[in-house]
Formats: sequence, C-alpha cells, structure tokens
Amino acid sequence: MRNALNVAAAAGGALVLAVTTAQTIAAAPHPATCKKIVMMGEVSAGQEWKTVFGEGWVFRVLPIDTAKTPPGQSSYSGWDLIVDREKPAGFPDALLLATPPYNSINEREVGTTFGVRAQDAIGWNPRSFRFLTNPNAFLDGQRLYHNMSLDNLPSPGTKSGVDPQNIGTTVTQTTHRLLDLAHQSSAGQFRILDAHLTPGISDATFFAENWAIQSARIPHTFEPAGGGKSTLMGTLNWIRFSVTLWLPGTWKAPAELHAVPALCLE
Repeated sequence: MRNALNVAAAAGGALVLAVTTAQTIAAAPHPATCKKIVMMGEVSAGQEWKTVFGEGWVFRVLPIDTAKTPPGQSSYSGWDLIVDREKPAGFPDALLLATPPYNSINEREVGTTFGVRAQDAIGWNPRSFRFLTNPNAFLDGQRLYHNMSLDNLPSPGTKSGVDPQNIGTTVTQTTHRLLDLAHQSSAGQFRILDAHLTPGISDATFFAENWAIQSARIPHTFEPAGGGKSTLMGTLNWIRFSVTLWLPGTWKAPAELHAVPALCLE
C-alpha cells in the first residue's frame, strides 16, 4: 500500500513539475527575429559609398567634413557612417541619433578625429551602432536634437522662453527623450576588412592604445605621406568593409541584398 502511495505521490510530483516547467517556458519571451543583411563595399579618401537597403532608407559611408578641422591641424581623414532617407533629410541622421554619445568620440566616425590616428582608427574594429528605421521617430529625434542645442533654445523673455537657470534641466530632459527613441532602434555593425593608410607619427592617446595594438591584426598596407611630409594623425586612404544590419522582421529589403531571418542583435 505504501509503495502504491509513493508511486502516486511521485507521479503527482512529476505532473506538477511538468506543468510548472511548461508554464515557465510559455511565460518566457521568445527571442525576437530580425531580417539580417550584409553589404560589402570599398571607398577611397574623399569618396562616398552608399546602398539603399529598403523602405526608403540608405546607408552611407560619407567623407568627414574637413571644414570642421580645428585651425592649425592637418585636415581630418576618414568617413562618417550615416543612415538617412533616400531623399536626404539633413542633419542629424538616423544613425547619429541612436548612437550616443553626441559631440564626442563615437563608433560612427571612422577617422582621425578626437586625437585618433589612422592606425588606431582601423584597430577600433568592428564597430557597433544603432539606427532608427521609423520615419516618424526619425523626425521626432531630429527635432529633439536641435532643441538640445543651446543655440536653438528660445530666447529668455519670449512667450516660449527658457529660464537660463533651467537650461541644464531642459537639455537633460531632451537627452533622456532621445535615449527613449533609441530604444526603438535597430542594430548594425561595421567591420574593416582591409585598409590602405599613412600612419600618424604621434603617440597613441591613452584611450586608443588598445586599438593601436589591435591594428596589427587588421589587413592593411602602409603608404608614404604625400609630399614626403608625415603628419601627427596620418591619413586613411582606402578601406574595404562589410556592413551588417539587423532589421525588423517585417522589413522589405531589396532582393539583391538577400535578407535572411536571424535573431535580433540587442
């Protein structure tokens, strides 16, 4: 009799365990499925590379604006990674908005900015970024970004003026709203596969020392400086690269990009 009760108890326990396990599995969120595309390209100094990847969006590898080079320094070298509408919507783009920090060293700039030498730039590899794919969120993000600029805040004393004492609070609140928009973004990765560069002759900054070490692992060719005059930061002359995007599962990508289902990259 005791054995029968033990068997029944064991069976009941197994049933409870099975039901509990099933409920746990049912309650666990399923990994989100994305459409993954991989694009290959190459670009030379001063040139642009771009590819349309669906639903009115385009990925650009755009030369860094050399006009922003500080006085007394050699011109910046390299490219910005940009996601924009096929009909350009202006600054800031959808990748910049979802990839903070703003106005600082950032994975979207593949170049000799913020004290990064050419050889350090290729060592920072691969680079991860986020980008917006909802046109309405993109427009909201642009508006918030411009409002965050002190130059674009309304003047105190106007009907919609801002109290100077509250400017910091206003900028902080706007930044948080931008970060909330970034939660709606998709993931991407930029990987340098080969590079031609003229190395800079300055020492690596403290934050770029690991990149300087990693650069030896990236296929590359050193080229002499123009006119035989080396520069502190050097120049990026050509790169071959891959761009991987993890897009929403319902994304309609051009057939030639061969989008495949894949787990979303968080």
